Amino acid sequence: MIRRITTLKRDRKGAAAVEFALLAPLMFMMLLGTLDMGFNAYFRNLLKGVMDDAARQAAVGNMTGTQVDTFIMTRVNQLIPASSRNNSAAFIVDKKSFHNFSNVSQPEKITSDTAPLGSFNTGDCYQDANGNNQYDASGGSNGLGGADDIVFYEVTAYFPRLFPSPASLGWGSHMQIKASTIIRNQPFSQQNTPQIRCTT
Repeated sequence: MIRRITTLKRDRKGAAAVEFALLAPLMFMMLLGTLDMGFNAYFRNLLKGVMDDAARQAAVGNMTGTQVDTFIMTRVNQLIPASSRNNSAAFIVDKKSFHNFSNVSQPEKITSDTAPLGSFNTGDCYQDANGNNQYDASGGSNGLGGADDIVFYEVTAYFPRLFPSPASLGWGSHMQIKASTIIRNQPFSQQNTPQIRCTT
């Protein structure tokens, strides 16, 4: 009896199968997670390419805002999984124009500042860059702007992950990928000069 127990203790047959069964789920999870991140980076680069193409065509003044949207949507539709192509929430296109590069994603410039300094308040004057007759903390005008304006394009794609396992890591069941580009419009006419407005 003791001899059989000793023999069993030395018997390593099947150990590899047990070890594989313990490690396989972790290995597959890591593999699928790596593929998921790789696809994310690959898709982001493709998306950035679409944005750059659209921006170049819009910058020379040959496309309207609607045409830019259509161009981007058509190209992005070819990239995202077929199951999300008819979903209007699968991607969002955002275009904002600014007077110059320093205005991008910045508040409108305060030209005459009264106390308290550093924040917009009654008595201050500001550069109404988007021409809407009010001070904007986030600046910019919707659309493609005019000649020599700076246009910031951003597209957000949202669709189910290719593999279910990354969702179990707490990454969520959907991918949300953003790409953006910024370009100056061609000087095909005179750039509008923003007006200075003051509050009282």
